[in-house]
Amino acid sequence: MALRRNGYISQRILAEDLEIAQSTVSNFVTGKAVYFSTFTEICHKLGLEWRDIVDLELPDETYTDTQTQNINHSPPSPSSPPSPSFPPSLEYPEGEVALDSPFYLERPPIEQRCYQEIKKPGSLIRIKAPQNMGKSSLLARILQQAESQGNITVTIDFQLAEEELFFNLNTFLRWFCDTVTEEVAAKNPELQQKLLQKLDEHWKSAQRFGYMKTCKNYFERYLFPEINQPLILGLETVDKLFEYPKIYRDFFGLLRALHEEAKRRDIWKKLRLVIVHSTEAYVPVDINQSPFNVGLVADLPEFTQEQVKDLAQRHQLNWSDTEVEKLMVLVGGHPFLVRLALYKIAIQQINLAQFLQTAATAEGIYSNHLQHLEYLLQQQPELRTAMQEVVASSSGVLLPTVTRFKLHSLGLVKLQGDEVTVRCELYRQYFSNYSQDNHNTM
Repeated sequence: MALRRNGYISQRILAEDLEIAQSTVSNFVTGKAVYFSTFTEICHKLGLEWRDIVDLELPDETYTDTQTQNINHSPPSPSSPPSPSFPPSLEYPEGEVALDSPFYLERPPIEQRCYQEIKKPGSLIRIKAPQNMGKSSLLARILQQAESQGNITVTIDFQLAEEELFFNLNTFLRWFCDTVTEEVAAKNPELQQKLLQKLDEHWKSAQRFGYMKTCKNYFERYLFPEINQPLILGLETVDKLFEYPKIYRDFFGLLRALHEEAKRRDIWKKLRLVIVHSTEAYVPVDINQSPFNVGLVADLPEFTQEQVKDLAQRHQLNWSDTEVEKLMVLVGGHPFLVRLALYKIAIQQINLAQFLQTAATAEGIYSNHLQHLEYLLQQQPELRTAMQEVVASSSGVLLPTVTRFKLHSLGLVKLQGDEVTVRCELYRQYFSNYSQDNHNTM
């Protein structure tokens, strides 16, 4: 079944990933009515070609807004009407942009600086930006460059780690060593088994010598001697660790210590780090033990007007500067918001005027995205209250340090010194209406 083939063990998990109702996924699976836009998104997520399974009875060759209503899908028949006439190369914007995608926009000189830095022994790169700004896409390209130079690359996304792994330093660092080992020797089962056995034996001394030292010694005595190439370690979503004081101080201190070791000892020059995080480190970390104040910083900016126009052309939209400006007045140069708008317009699901009128509503193309952010704010009342204050102000707002950094991590605000402002007009409109709705129901 397509769900399991793509790693979804249940309809619920797919629904959560797409931020839609589970009943909608159930309707899709059983061949019942599903909105066209949702139908194509599910097909894209499952790697299915929607034209192969859709059976529409439409009078025209293209879909308009009035035609993208509920559709039933069934096996294709010779009498099926023509498919919509949008460019076949378009791709729905979600997650990491594929390495061969024509829709990845470089933000010079960031990429080239990172490619040069990763060549340096013992280097450390920090990719910093809020959610949906392209951090994972840049990391993938840095690792691709490293692999093309014969290096070993390993990626660890802490967002995918089980909650119980963060309960104590022993469990966390052992999992960290296990994960790196399995990835390093993934293509050599004999070496993998050998290293894991060495790790089992070595870890028995952890309680005596300390978990950080045991972790460091394992790399130095067992892992590095078995590899001849540099090891590029990409660490994603490291700010998740901010919520776990029992481990973050020691682990961040360990990363800084390993980076400093490369300046003194040749064996540690093999290790090069790429740390990906959504905001500044708002937790207390000694400046001499922090990895967040060293290395090359890749702070990803929003797209410029010229870049947005370039992206529109890649979507085969012949837009003028005026049309680009209208889009950016609402969403700025936010990569995900821009790409989703261009995609929806390019497939003729909506036109620019309709987009501008409905974008900040529950009927607009951002409804899932906005409702997800709304849900996150509801789970943390202090963030919800702070966001209401931000959207109600015409100037910068002073907020507690942790609050402003959390809002920034979600991509809802911009930081201007100690003050914050709403990131874009879309968020101002939506969360202003949300605040009024809540007030009216009180």
